[in-house]
Amino acid sequence: MQDEVFELMARQHGSPLVARADISKFTGGAITPKWCANMDSQGTGIKGRFFIGRRVVYPVASVIEFLKAHAKASYRGEAK
Repeated sequence: MQDEVFELMARQHGSPLVARADISKFTGGAITPKWCANMDSQGTGIKGRFFIGRRVVYPVASVIEFLKAHAKASYRGEAK
């Protein structure tokens, strides 16, 4: 189920990149730009980030991979 949701997010985004400033909108509020910046500074953030001008962007595929790696079931016994 989670994989289907993440793939739907990627298809509906309409761009191969997600700006850090827009990560909250992309994830429905689950992740904030500040949290991404903190994770990036610790070296544990979304892989593949780069700058376009002064804006940090991430490849959509990397964001989806990161979300899949950090998602967990909300109910005991529910499969990932």
